Amino acid sequence: MRETRFHGRYESGGRRCDHPECGEAGEFRAPGTRSHGFDGPGEWRWMCLDHVRQFNAGYDWFEGMSAEEIYAAQLPGAGWRTESVGFRPAGGVGDLPRWADFDDPLDAIAARAQGIRSRAQREAAHARDGRFNREEAAALEVMGLGRDVDRRKLRRRYSDLVRRFHPDRNGGDRSHEAELGRVVEAYQLLRKNSAFA
Repeated sequence: MRETRFHGRYESGGRRCDHPECGEAGEFRAPGTRSHGFDGPGEWRWMCLDHVRQFNAGYDWFEGMSAEEIYAAQLPGAGWRTESVGFRPAGGVGDLPRWADFDDPLDAIAARAQGIRSRAQREAAHARDGRFNREEAAALEVMGLGRDVDRRKLRRRYSDLVRRFHPDRNGGDRSHEAELGRVVEAYQLLRKNSAFA
């Protein structure tokens, strides 16, 4: 497929315009029924110049998006956010260190490996302890707490995490809502445990 001098025009290669009442060559592409995504490239509709112009005039790029998603897509920096989870300010939750806390990437990798190893050790200790079932042990991991936790530590850690993730404490930034939801869910599960009575 080679693009010609006229911007957006491709050699048709025998394709016909996808408009049902047109027999001209399909030299211009427009988004198809399946968009590009994780599963690979989407499908294209191939149309003649007149019908692709007609299609583009009625195309709504924001269709199916919420007001917040539309606003985010229209920001000047939209599309440039490539920060991975480990580099976010909340990247250290779950007792793993944050990447941003290290100058040397190798130190960051070593610290995260140590964090993963200590998490596995804590999970094994929770299983031997008998005070917490599997779901409660996972909730302790979400909260970043060990098996030596008591009611006071649990409440203090909960309020620290809620303050860290709540949009009101982050200038209205709602990007940490998922973490906040996990913390609230973990706390609600743990506070019913007889160990915290």
